[in-house]
Amino acid sequence: MIELKKSLILASNSPRRKQLLRDAGFEFTVEVLPTDESYPPNLAAEAVAAYIAREKAEMFRGIRPESLVLTADTVVIAEHHILGKPTDHADAFRMIRILSGKSHKVITAVSLLSGNNIETISDVAEVYFRDLEDWEINYYIQQYKPFDKAGSYGIQEWIGMVGIGKIEGSFYTIMGLPVQVVYQLLKPYFS
Repeated sequence: MIELKKSLILASNSPRRKQLLRDAGFEFTVEVLPTDESYPPNLAAEAVAAYIAREKAEMFRGIRPESLVLTADTVVIAEHHILGKPTDHADAFRMIRILSGKSHKVITAVSLLSGNNIETISDVAEVYFRDLEDWEINYYIQQYKPFDKAGSYGIQEWIGMVGIGKIEGSFYTIMGLPVQVVYQLLKPYFS
């Protein structure tokens, strides 16, 4: 494990973020505080992930001053619109149908709170889906239940394996935690 000068808190219940942070060699605890994930209506879609990641970090200001607090947020943007987490099968189908045969952006922002300082960095990846047939979309939703995923899909799952022809940027950004960015944010705190 990589030793840090302060204890690290991951403020996320995402199993993917936990696994990626663990695989990168960091020891951490998980603590999540309820956060309003709404954002100003005039905010550009490309700025939403950074805004929400920072809001999540702000929730910890003054609560854990002895620790580093890492937060993250991921948005999927297709045709300048954010595709959030689906509410049900029909909503997931609608979102994946929008992504089918086109490219879209995935932006994951991470914030690191240390004392009173919050540093936020966003990373962008471009994802290219081939044309998907209705049965493929339905099969994926039924088998993998992507209801906790922005844009209704996980790149590391079946739909990513068979449906994504090309990505530009980091695979881990699309998964929900740009490990290369997190590593650089935490590097000044290495023991």
